[in-house]
Amino acid sequence: MTDHVTAVLEVPDCSRDVALKRVSGTQQMFQQPFAVHPKKRPFVRNAILADLSLEDLAAIGRCLEPIILKEHEILQEPKRQVEHVYFIESGLISLRIVAAGSMLETAVIGYRGAVGASFLWGGHTSTHQSVVILPGSAHRIRVEDLRRLMKERPEIREHLYEFVQALTFQCVQTGLCGVRHDREQRLASWLCFASDAVDARVLPVTHDYLSSVLGLRRASVTETLIRFEEQGLISKTRGVLQIDERAPLEQKACCCYKLVSSAYASQSPSSRKKVRRV
Repeated sequence: MTDHVTAVLEVPDCSRDVALKRVSGTQQMFQQPFAVHPKKRPFVRNAILADLSLEDLAAIGRCLEPIILKEHEILQEPKRQVEHVYFIESGLISLRIVAAGSMLETAVIGYRGAVGASFLWGGHTSTHQSVVILPGSAHRIRVEDLRRLMKERPEIREHLYEFVQALTFQCVQTGLCGVRHDREQRLASWLCFASDAVDARVLPVTHDYLSSVLGLRRASVTETLIRFEEQGLISKTRGVLQIDERAPLEQKACCCYKLVSSAYASQSPSSRKKVRRV
């Protein structure tokens, strides 16, 4: 009835395909909205859903649809009506502003969050493009169903608001980061953010991808990653980056990483545990 996602601790064969499978987990998707036993919680990895009371989880569970998230799949386009909210179970989503042929990534969303929750601020259209960069799975709900549930059950609304506030802060902080901090700080921050979002130390991303989302020259990204590797912070092979020394990498990250992480850590009980160090 649920997806079980195992954190990536070791990857003997660090090929991109193997790493993607490890990050995505083994999909065991239920075919119908899950039923909640009165005294037993189903396994739900999404932090927002996991923090709900048993009663609220049962109510929203009747409206949830399980879906597989495919790599490069676009979940939402800017200026298009928001029809669904996706509670991410596994995988990684890139939240982007796209304009005049240019792209700026403002956040990455993993199992701690949801895509499409911006409708809470009153808008009916998406302001961002949401793209799956690491495949996985999610629970999807129609916006009209979620609106109704939030009116009936205020705690669901409160949990979503807490997440959206943290996400909004990250988007704003990303804009400041891009003009204030150097490439080493920004790259270290992105690796830490992405690692937190998937709760794994192995990231199937390429130099080209990091160059595009951070707005840096590919040569600059390669130079910085080589330096990180020489310092023993990461290792890389065949389109895969593995974080070997997490604490020193965090020390290289800019202050934005700690500020944004604190915002997410305060959003709910399960998130206060932050991300399990992997």
